[in-house]
Amino acid sequence: MDKIAKNIKHLRNLKGLTQEQFSVELDVSKSRVGSYEEGRSEPPITTLIELSNFFKIPIDALVKNDLSLGKDDTFIDIGNQRVLFPIRVDEHNNDVIEVVTQEASAGYLMGYSDTEFIANLPIMSLNFLPTGKHRAFPIRGDSMHPWVKDGDVVVGEYMESVERVRNNKCYIILTKQEGLVYKRVFTSKLEEGFLTLSSDNKAYQPYLLHLSEVLEIWEFKLNLCIGQYDEDEINPVSILNLMRSVGIELKDLKTRVQNLETN
Repeated sequence: MDKIAKNIKHLRNLKGLTQEQFSVELDVSKSRVGSYEEGRSEPPITTLIELSNFFKIPIDALVKNDLSLGKDDTFIDIGNQRVLFPIRVDEHNNDVIEVVTQEASAGYLMGYSDTEFIANLPIMSLNFLPTGKHRAFPIRGDSMHPWVKDGDVVVGEYMESVERVRNNKCYIILTKQEGLVYKRVFTSKLEEGFLTLSSDNKAYQPYLLHLSEVLEIWEFKLNLCIGQYDEDEINPVSILNLMRSVGIELKDLKTRVQNLETN
């Protein structure tokens, strides 16, 4: 329980409480709080339960994880508990990206709220990304072809609320039934409690997803392309047709393609 001392002090400071104020909240003496934070004594199980209830954080996260690695109070609500969701940093205090490997993706639906599962994910750094909580996910299948291919890895930024989703943008979504999906999202039915998920590969039909099915949502930031593109996939005519199908207009590219079509 060597991390509990640091965690108590860190969480108390996040709440803006002095040791004296915190001792009143816990109904213990100020000196007892000091002994916990300095590691001179360890809180008994009854106090651990009180700490868990007060901070709304599972006991295992209080005991096993260094919560100070997060830059701020970054937890997600799961039922009446809050699950550890820190922005991980390297030894130079730079943000890192957690990588969900192909092997880990199979168990992600079960492990996404497990602090040990997340802590064991490999990490990587991409210095050109803005600060924030990022995670990399492997892509399977061809539903987002040709922009993202089977075997590519997409990096997403964590969205705290589904209400922040923007229309006609791509997101990685963890759903209760399907697990991880990567789709283009339309918000025309958001007020009715639904997202419309669409594939860029028009061989797949759009479908509705109720907000109650959404466990996590990550805004697409970049694609780490693993494979190579065939010549017909980067043909300007093919690219323009795909852009038209998803409502995207790039005037310069359109002009070039029109010139090609008339020649």
